[in-house]
Amino acid sequence: MMNKSDKIYVAGHRGLVGSAIVRNLKSKGYTNIIGKTHKELDLINQADVRCFFEKERPDVVVLAAAKVGGINANNTKPAEFAYENMQVQCNVIKCCHDFKVKKLLFLGSTCIYPRMAPQPIPEDALLTGALEETNEAYAVAKIAGLEMCKFFKRQYGDDFISCMPTNLYGSYDNYNLKDSHVLPAMIRKFHEAKVSGAETVELWGTGSPLREFLYVDDMADACVFLLENYSGEQHVNIGTGKEVTIKELAETVCRTVGFEGKIVWNKDMPDGTPRKLTNVDKLHAMGWKHKVELEEGVKLAYDWFKENVETARMDGR
Repeated sequence: MMNKSDKIYVAGHRGLVGSAIVRNLKSKGYTNIIGKTHKELDLINQADVRCFFEKERPDVVVLAAAKVGGINANNTKPAEFAYENMQVQCNVIKCCHDFKVKKLLFLGSTCIYPRMAPQPIPEDALLTGALEETNEAYAVAKIAGLEMCKFFKRQYGDDFISCMPTNLYGSYDNYNLKDSHVLPAMIRKFHEAKVSGAETVELWGTGSPLREFLYVDDMADACVFLLENYSGEQHVNIGTGKEVTIKELAETVCRTVGFEGKIVWNKDMPDGTPRKLTNVDKLHAMGWKHKVELEEGVKLAYDWFKENVETARMDGR
């Protein structure tokens, strides 16, 4: 059981995912939450991570720190994605075991399921087929982390659980066009086109892939729900169970931003996975369901972007 006074370490507390989890924990009365910036603690450095755990002795750990990015970033930096993510996971998971952390939540991502997984994707589809080539390095690393949690639980009885959030968006997202995900990239592109008075906005691919999007504060609520209620060996999908085409998404963002020009699809650029929708029956059966629908979520995300345009992550850091 988690107690409100537990010391909770959220790794990646300033990112899209971690900051939302911190907000949710605070809203539920958890008061002892700690986080370290990358400058304060380099999770790739094993000695530094061990030193941190030795000193802080957290009761609960949420591993939301990861090197993430879109198709371009995964294609151009596969070694970095594989090495950095595996190193961080190995260091943190082993320290959680060695320093007897009572609960660990590891965050995977639905993009690590096989490229041609059955749709909607059930939890047991993991490792049943070839991965999507455009993010293979990230997927291999994340799968290793997920499986490691399972093995530590199996061998030592550690209460290490993992979840699989779908595509996320919201406050503190990454808006660097070189390595951001599709929704924040669209928000920035349409906003800048509107401000500059551009007549067109170019988007990658055909617009035909189907995607599911989850507002990050809903994802955080599900994560805390799992921390409080779940100790199973299998990971749990977190999503809405609803999908839209990239073209429909673009039209939603375009409408929200108020861009009145034309959308041009660059069909020379890759589409990525043709369809990706999570089966969220397991989470629904436990009693959790998302609250924020896409239209409302895009508006919330765009409002945050406008208010923070000077400080938003535009350089990928």
